Amino acid sequence: MSATRVLFIGGTGIISSAASALAAERGMEVTLLNRGRSRRAPADGVEVLTADIADAAAVDAALAGREFDVVADMVAFTPDQVQRDIDRFEGRTGQYVFISSASAYQKPVARLPITESTPLRNPFWQYSRDKIACEELLAEVYRDRAFPVTVLRPSHTYDKWTIPAFGGWTAIDRIRRNEEIIVHGDGTSLWTLTHASDFAVGFVGLLGNPLAYGDTFQITSDFVYTWNEIYSILGRAAGAEPRLRYATSAAIESAAPERSGQLTGDMAHSVVFDNTKIRRVVPEFNPTVALHRAADEIIEWHDTHPELQRVDPDLDTLFSRFVDERA
Repeated sequence: MSATRVLFIGGTGIISSAASALAAERGMEVTLLNRGRSRRAPADGVEVLTADIADAAAVDAALAGREFDVVADMVAFTPDQVQRDIDRFEGRTGQYVFISSASAYQKPVARLPITESTPLRNPFWQYSRDKIACEELLAEVYRDRAFPVTVLRPSHTYDKWTIPAFGGWTAIDRIRRNEEIIVHGDGTSLWTLTHASDFAVGFVGLLGNPLAYGDTFQITSDFVYTWNEIYSILGRAAGAEPRLRYATSAAIESAAPERSGQLTGDMAHSVVFDNTKIRRVVPEFNPTVALHRAADEIIEWHDTHPELQRVDPDLDTLFSRFVDERA
């Protein structure tokens, strides 16, 4: 039997780096198509083609008419981008994998745990509404033309390159400077964090899997924390106990409109997921990496890579302003 041929559009992001590496490790023929600008190096044993997916001529030249068993687009965010993929790959792939988002589920959340049948509705965040529209387009072409789509809904997925908290490295920098950081609400809402290596097991188990065609799967861990716990774990890894100050999500977004929807449309809501469906189809899916295990690696990686220690001056100023106003 020949190896499964997988094309990742992107392939060097948080999710796709781990997934492409695991796919190659399991003997799949993995090809990455991207612009070649990521800080993350491609995994050993994968083929890399350089082209911007938005440049049709460059993509044509890079792919040279090749067909793949699986095409996974990691950088499609709008219906126009999904339609571009449908036009290009219909009839040329056995499976098209679309990365949606668990933020597309209804907000406020009506009941927990969240399952794949939880309604999709997010009036707060344009990012989520675009993902919903993409899913609707793909459901239509699957029904009408049997386009072999599989939709995945990750929640907050992270790796050693990322600080899994609002504020990113800016928050860690303030913690180390003994400056207060702003946390939405009262810090007690529940949040699920999934390490990319755990997500990859579920992801790769669906590639070329006929049980996944025409279906949707959420892939998250079972590790659930309050935001107070998340900052405490990260702070201890960074060598300092965080000093937390609270503000409403609406107030934070009002002061930082460029982040509109990120809190009110996602992080402000408790999210706990039922992963029964992915476990049924991919029995080996069993997340093992908890944040308290990953936090030391995250901080150590950032400490040894100063270029990742990017403090957002606008966000730092925003935090300070909230602290001063509530002093």
